[in-house]
Amino acid sequence: MTSGAGTVAPSVERGSTAAARNGGSQAADVLVVFGITGDLAKVMTFHSLYRLEARGLLDCPIVGVAVDDWTDDDLKKRARDSIEGTGEKIDEEVFDRFAARLSYQNGDFADSSTYQQVATAIDGAQSPVFYLEIPPFLFGTVVKGLAEAGLTKAGRIVVEKPFGHDRESASALADELHEYVVESQLYRIDHFLGKMGLEEILYLRFANTMLEPVWNRNYLECVEITMAEDFGVEDRGHFYDPVGALRDVVVNHLMQVVSAAAMEPPSGGDPATLKDAQVAVFRSIADADPAHYVRGQYDGYLDIDGVAKDSVTETYCALRLEIDNWRWSGVPFFIRTGKRLPATQTELRLVFKRPPRIGFAVLEGSPEPDQLVVKLDPSTGIRFRLEALRADAPRAEPITLDAEFAREGGEGATPYEVLLHAAMLGQSTRFTRQDGVEETWRIMQPLLDAPPPVHPYAPGSWGPKEADKLVAGNGVWRGPWVTE
Repeated sequence: MTSGAGTVAPSVERGSTAAARNGGSQAADVLVVFGITGDLAKVMTFHSLYRLEARGLLDCPIVGVAVDDWTDDDLKKRARDSIEGTGEKIDEEVFDRFAARLSYQNGDFADSSTYQQVATAIDGAQSPVFYLEIPPFLFGTVVKGLAEAGLTKAGRIVVEKPFGHDRESASALADELHEYVVESQLYRIDHFLGKMGLEEILYLRFANTMLEPVWNRNYLECVEITMAEDFGVEDRGHFYDPVGALRDVVVNHLMQVVSAAAMEPPSGGDPATLKDAQVAVFRSIADADPAHYVRGQYDGYLDIDGVAKDSVTETYCALRLEIDNWRWSGVPFFIRTGKRLPATQTELRLVFKRPPRIGFAVLEGSPEPDQLVVKLDPSTGIRFRLEALRADAPRAEPITLDAEFAREGGEGATPYEVLLHAAMLGQSTRFTRQDGVEETWRIMQPLLDAPPPVHPYAPGSWGPKEADKLVAGNGVWRGPWVTE
């Protein structure tokens, strides 16, 4: 069944309506934000919506819903304080336009009268977007309330990760939501995909004929994906300790990078075709092997408020994945992420095979393999790392050819700007589909079921030394770019 938001399997069509199936790509005429008084709105949402206003991309009213006993003026003050808190210099004309869009409804999410208030506030809306900035255990309650108030027939539901904590819970959450809305109405937001995501990496790969022919097993030794953070858990112990690095960023953020790096060229640009190609990659990935999985915990983590004194939660993890298809057979994908590492950067790095012996020159040792690095966060760019010999130099040396995208094209939009704008337009490419969610959990489930012990590591190091053994047959961990 096809809609503007994608093609979904019959098994997820419970609760469907013709309006929902056919109106998925209609631009929003109202944005309703549940949980607008919370931290996420304070840190991200208000600032992102304000920037959309400044760029002329916001053209609908915004209704905030939460339990707090606020007024419209309270909401507008929170919006101003939140925007200023990011360091943004407020343009008063822009803010006045933005504030004029804001209104507030307070109510208990478990009370049906709350949804009747919302219905009254958005009366006449033909394509509402409901953004759920609330804990996942409340998703079902809110979606049920919206459906029973008749508000979901042509609406879209935007939900924040996590989408479950394992494959079983991810499937159960989807089943609960599918009782009231179809899959094409669900937009699962992952802020990481508002950076350089699926579309941008695919374009880099397939729009450049110098890259695509070598982006495969014939030329590549391995692929390394690094998400390094130089900060720790700090005041988020209560949230982080039950989750850990694997659930927090690998199963969602970094698996999206894997799919963008590994998928075949889609036959079309519509969201369904792109997501089909993405899921095809996930289905080609074997279940992760705990024998190729290393966990670490930085010294001092156990002293953080909210962390269990005997916690074995990982703040670092590294693993190896194998993709069993024609393009990637025999090319390992190495993934690592960690907190309190020496730098903050996320990158995709292709490591090419070493050249054969160079017989026409006397060189010391073997040249370092060529590398192509795509920098994803906190800024975006591309680096070619090559070997070169100058006539006046005693030996060959590596050179780097770098491009910072911000210098080439100016400052880009922030991730939540990109994602909220896409959700309001009904462009679902940047949002994950349920079968993709379940496949990534399937891949990682063995690591959750049989986790190896955690190894301590010093803050400011690159994690436990045991992770070096993971890549031993393919050289060493390289990068990230910012440290080279």
